[in-house]
Amino acid sequence: MRHRVRLGTFAGSLALLLGHAAAHSAELALPNGMRVGSMPVKSMKDLRFQATLRQQYDFSCGSAALATLLTHHYNTPTTEEVAFQAMFAGGDQQKIRREGFSLLDMQRFLKDRGFTANGFQLPLDKLIEAKLPAIVLISDNGYQHFVVIKGAEDGRILLGDPSRGTRLMARERFESLWANRILFVIHEGPVKPAFNQAADWRNAPRAPLAEGASRALDSIYGLPKFGPGDF
Repeated sequence: MRHRVRLGTFAGSLALLLGHAAAHSAELALPNGMRVGSMPVKSMKDLRFQATLRQQYDFSCGSAALATLLTHHYNTPTTEEVAFQAMFAGGDQQKIRREGFSLLDMQRFLKDRGFTANGFQLPLDKLIEAKLPAIVLISDNGYQHFVVIKGAEDGRILLGDPSRGTRLMARERFESLWANRILFVIHEGPVKPAFNQAADWRNAPRAPLAEGASRALDSIYGLPKFGPGDF
């Protein structure tokens, strides 16, 4: 059974978790036996979270998705903690504890920072044509979860998933999981958006095996349950 972390311990627990994220390094061994310096070693899991912020709590996918959108697509560095605390302080706290953050919470947070955002029921092709990143709600195996659409090409959707990192999904599968058909996008703001960035594609495993392995892990450990609230 999953247990939620008490909100009172948010800042301390988050700092502790981030403290464990230091990069590892390894020496490079040459054929003659010599060793040259040290090189950073990053796992596939580390790479997945280079351009997607990892959520720290069961009900914080909304704040992590929002921080990912601002940090990696609008050149406005924002931590999950900052987004979480601001939206929690200004929102319906009982509802947030019960259901998670809503698109309205995100909209208010963005407005305070000079961005205008709204939810639109539009075909996915319109988003791709406009080259706009978006936050969307997907529903998979009974779980509702906010993710960021970071790019799209060749029948594949590039997602920033706060629970699993940057990953690829076949468009047909994405369309089947896209719960409410709403695209939450920033359409006015002080910074131009970035979409389909080469660095994001490099950090997403493309082989079907990777997707299969990821689903297998989900079936073993279970995805955290999220709720979008009402917009």
